[in-house]
Parts: sequence; C-alpha cells; structure tokens
Amino acid sequence: MEIPTFREAFKFWLKLGFISFGGPAGQIAVMQKELVETKKWIDNDDFLHALNYCMLLPGPEAQQLATYCGWKMHGIKGGIVAGAFFVIPSIFFLLILSYIYANFGSVPHINAILDGFKAVVVAIVVEAVFKIAQKAFKSKWHIAIAALAFIAIFFFHIPFPLIVLGSLVIGLLFPKFKIQSPISEEKKTPDSPLPITYPKLLKVIIVCLILWLIPFLSLIFIYGYQNLSVKLYLFFTQAAFVTFGGAYTVLAYVNQAVVSNGWITSAQSVDGLALAETTPGPLIMVLQFIGFMAGWNATSQTYFAILCAVLTTYVTFLPSFLFIFAGANYIEKLRTNTQLNKALSFVTASVVGVILNLALMFGGTVIFSDSQIDWFSLTLAVISFVGLYFLKADVLMIVILGGLFGLAKYFLIG
Repeated sequence: MEIPTFREAFKFWLKLGFISFGGPAGQIAVMQKELVETKKWIDNDDFLHALNYCMLLPGPEAQQLATYCGWKMHGIKGGIVAGAFFVIPSIFFLLILSYIYANFGSVPHINAILDGFKAVVVAIVVEAVFKIAQKAFKSKWHIAIAALAFIAIFFFHIPFPLIVLGSLVIGLLFPKFKIQSPISEEKKTPDSPLPITYPKLLKVIIVCLILWLIPFLSLIFIYGYQNLSVKLYLFFTQAAFVTFGGAYTVLAYVNQAVVSNGWITSAQSVDGLALAETTPGPLIMVLQFIGFMAGWNATSQTYFAILCAVLTTYVTFLPSFLFIFAGANYIEKLRTNTQLNKALSFVTASVVGVILNLALMFGGTVIFSDSQIDWFSLTLAVISFVGLYFLKADVLMIVILGGLFGLAKYFLIG
C-alpha cells in the first residue's frame, strides 16, 4: 500500500468529481477500483471498513466514503478536499440544468426529453427497491418491518423519521428475533484510522457549528426568520441528520415534506431526479434542484433560486464532514454490538417500504397522468428496468436513451 502525496490525491479527487456517474453503487465501485486495485493507496480491508461505517450514517454514503478515504490518507485537509470535490462539479452542472428547466421547461422539445427521463426514473427507483430488498431482507421479520413501514407512510402519511425511530426501537426491544447481523465477523474489529482526542473532537464540533450558524444568522438578518430561505435551511439541516439509507430514502422523506408544504410539485420532484441522474456526483444532489425550484416557485427570481439551491447543498453535506471528522473512531466501536447491528438492520428494512412508496408515487405521476395510462411511459419504464436490473446497463446511458426516445416520440407522434 502506497500513500500518495497530497498533490497526487488532489488530482484524483478532482477527476473523480467529473466521472462519478452511476449513483452510489457505481461511485463506490469506481473508488474501490481506483484506490484499492489500481493505485493501491488504500488497503481493501480498510476500504471495506470505511464503507461499512459510512453505510451506518445518515446522508450520502458515497460522498462520506470519499471523505473518509481522503482523511485516512491526509487527515482533515485530505478529507475536505475529497468530500468537497466529489460534490463541486455537480453543483455547477445541476445549477445550469435547473435554470434551463425553470425557464424553458414548457418548451415542447424540452418537455418531450423530460418525459423520456421521467419514465427511466420510475425504472431506476423500482430497481432500487429490488436491490435494497435483496440486501435488507435477511429474515421474515425484515419483510414484516418493510411492510409496516410502507403501510405507515402510504396509508397514514406518518413522517419518515418516526418510521425510522419505530424500526430502531423494535429492533432494540425485541432481542429474541434471530437474524443475521449485517456486519460480518471478520469486519467487526478493523484497525482504527487516524486517532482523535477529546479536545480535537470538541474543536471539530465547534467549527462545524460555527460554519452552520454563520449562513443561518446572516439569512435571518437579511430576510427575517419567516423567509423561505430560512425554512429551507432548517428543513434540509434536519433531513441531513435523520435520513438513513441513501439518496432514495432522503428523496422519499423530502418529497413528502416539500410537496405537502407547497414548495414544489410532485412532477417537479420527478423531473429533478431525472436531471440529477444525468450529472456526475452524488444522487442526493437532487435536493439542490428541489431547493432551486422552491426558491423559483416562490419568487421567479434567479438569484433567490440559486441562493436556495446553494444553501440546500451546503447544509446537506456539512453534517457528512462532521460525522467523518468527529465520529469515525468512536462510532465504529459500536459495530461490535450485535444487538445494535440487528436494530440497524430493521432500519434498513423499513427503508425498503419507504422507497416502495416513492416508486408508487413516481409511477402514478408519470404512468397514470391525467387518470389515463401513458403507454409510452409504461413501456419505456419496463424496458429501462430490464436494461438496468437484468442487463446491468449503465445508468447514464439508459437516462440519455430515455430522453432521446421521448424526443423521437414528439417528432413522430407529437
């Protein structure tokens, strides 16, 4: 294993930000291939240990994994560079796409492309349900928890954080459930990464708190506490701490809240996921689109929409740096707690039910628009699912092809 110079690592993290397509699974695969197999900068056991830890955290696991690997090699400055450049390119790409969408989304050609994108998004979310279920369902109890989570959110509209909390409590209170721990025996006691003392831990927490407070207090001073930008800042801060299970889980929770608050529409949420799938970087960047459209819908002013988008991205990723820099050496010790791991596996199972609700919501919006079946969208969604799930086709390629099919349908049928 070779430790690269900071300059070499910097170049790699910059490159990764531009090539990290394919969602969390694809991004993690790219990092494993480059860091472990090709460059040999990180030992495979250390990489898997970092991945296991990041999977237990709320927020974007791929970005957190990049931050962890950067920290492992070069300390906090390495983690900042790795985590930041994993996101920065997608910020600019998605801002451009969001502006085009907000200003020209009603253009027939653009609508036709988006119709193709949206059908593919339905397939992507359905595929996510299958893939996560395969990993999460280790016993009949997991299936039962997923079913209860789906019933809770679909029929009773119970907020996602309460569903997660309920799943965790059930897992902790019922030790008699015989299930397989999600952490394998050989990965329970990995070597600790960079040591951190309690004064340093406190310093990290204080710095992150200050970095959070500065924009928050500035917004209150400029716009007042009731302004939409302040509400978005607080809401997406909360979302960053309670949304376990990756981008689709975050979107399921956020969509439930932002649509009910009237900040964006369900259709705009689907469009945002489609656009996010076409850009590099973490899929959770769809939240930036939601922030942009919330600001745009409220004022139709570009500068305010950009402000809301940037603030949304800022508070979405700031906690990820806190989790890595402050918590890795302490929280990873809990991975030896079998009962806690079982409880966390219940949380993962509940995520399946929540994402299934998201799939039905998206499917209803796209395929059953205007109370009629859109056969083009249904057919394209099925073909896309087959390509993704069975043929293992590249996500970006499927999304682009979906847009082209939508455009072809417009020219051929109208």
